[in-house]
Amino acid sequence: MVYLNFTDLSKEAQNRLLETSKEDVKRKFGDSIRKYLTENYGCFETMIEEEALRNLYSYTYVFNP
Repeated sequence: MVYLNFTDLSKEAQNRLLETSKEDVKRKFGDSIRKYLTENYGCFETMIEEEALRNLYSYTYVFNP
């Protein structure tokens, strides 16, 4: 669950949320993504960025007033 302040949806808050998602993706799927990319010749950072954006939809958000 991700807690956000409703009045703080600034670019910094969005970047912080994206970085959290990237770390989550690396922890959960990092090894399998590396294996996939060695077989299919891709960029690890690009794939992590794309998966982190998809991962944001799996979070449960709670907005604090």
